[in-house]
Amino acid sequence: MSFSIGVLGVGQFGGQFAHLFKLHPGVSAVYAVDERPERALAAREQWSLDGTMASFNELLASDVDAVAIFTQRWTHGLLVERALRAGKHVYSAVPMAVSEEEIERIITAVRETKLVYMMGETSYYNPATVFARKQQEAGKFGRIFYTEGDYVHDMDLGFYEAYQYSGGERWKETASYPPMLYPTHAIGGVLGAVPGHAVSVSCIGIKDHRNDGVFDKDVSMFTNDFSNATALFEMNDGGAMRTNEMRRVGYPSHIRESRFRYFGTEASFEQLATTTLWQDKQGVTDVSDQVETKPSMSPDDPTLAGVAPELRGAFISGLAPVHEPARLPQEFLGAPNGHEGSHQFLVDDFVTAVNKNQLPPVNAWVAARYTLPGIVAHQSALRGGERLPITDFGDAPAM
Repeated sequence: MSFSIGVLGVGQFGGQFAHLFKLHPGVSAVYAVDERPERALAAREQWSLDGTMASFNELLASDVDAVAIFTQRWTHGLLVERALRAGKHVYSAVPMAVSEEEIERIITAVRETKLVYMMGETSYYNPATVFARKQQEAGKFGRIFYTEGDYVHDMDLGFYEAYQYSGGERWKETASYPPMLYPTHAIGGVLGAVPGHAVSVSCIGIKDHRNDGVFDKDVSMFTNDFSNATALFEMNDGGAMRTNEMRRVGYPSHIRESRFRYFGTEASFEQLATTTLWQDKQGVTDVSDQVETKPSMSPDDPTLAGVAPELRGAFISGLAPVHEPARLPQEFLGAPNGHEGSHQFLVDDFVTAVNKNQLPPVNAWVAARYTLPGIVAHQSALRGGERLPITDFGDAPAM
């Protein structure tokens, strides 16, 4: 079986995913759609796509089977719902949405239409998450009672250029996007390995002091001045999860932008920028080599000419020994694979789910558990760290 797909937003990451969809044998045709027609045309030519469409409305009115959404991060919720209601399967970049109401409407639409929805959370296939998931499934942690997931990405390391690329002349208005509204790279890496969900949160937001017009309430379309935030979550099993979202930090985020820690009664796992350790009551084992990715292409590849050098690692990371490439189609050999080896697995997850009419790993209900805790955490930060409850939409029903 195969299906056709339209990729909405073929900028830096959207174009790379359009390329992978085109390579996948389970996809029959790929179309580019962008509010800047020249980008759609360029993507069609660069990746030998099957055509372009002039607008999202044209895409929804077409007979294309699925939509992949790579637009600005605060726009996903409404676009996803419209696509589902138009009868399209949906792959969406993170985050799922920016409000509880949007999340609930997506879940309702998925339940009613019975279409496939998947959020493309890269941390589900982060090598650290894959390693920890295997250890957890083998029972080696014992009871996991405390976890940490950090998304540590300094603005100076490529984010200014990325926001300028997507935001145009008024980019500073959007570069102030609240850190806790982009929580899935941190939370997803924890919950991708440890079953459970957050039930309450207390969060502290740290106001920015750079004074360069970013994270300035008077400029921000989100009236946000937090550049860093730290949240402590209560989990449904009585454990605790802490998350950091940092945009001003002395840390080599071009080397590793997400990092994780898991503490159990029998063993633990800890990750720094270049070192990863497995620990139990007998000693410490350095497992860095198992989670280290091997680049899939050169950072000087001409297809990356428009990407800031500090961000190119997220496009070319390749696979780690802990990954399982045998499940991937042969057509992906030698193809781009970014965000610590996740891109190819994410595309294959979605294609498989659509063609086999099954739930993808990060389905709407899982995506809600990755996303909503951050939304509530930001509300807590605005209220001085007040502890707030987090709604849970439950487990996904069987398809």
